[in-house]
Amino acid sequence: MKTDYDATDDILVLHFTDKPVSREVSQDWNLNIAYADDGSIVEIVILDAKASGAWPVPQHAA
Repeated sequence: MKTDYDATDDILVLHFTDKPVSREVSQDWNLNIAYADDGSIVEIVILDAKASGAWPVPQHAA
């Protein structure tokens, strides 16, 4: 998995594979999921990531 964060626009992109995107589904105004032909998730895009608490990724104490 590869993670990209754009601080200027507060957008977090989680890349899971390099497969081509065949369709994208909006789950909410700030969450989009892109799928490959085989149904696997290619990437997840989170808008307003820092504002919503998705970035930075919370660290859990062991």
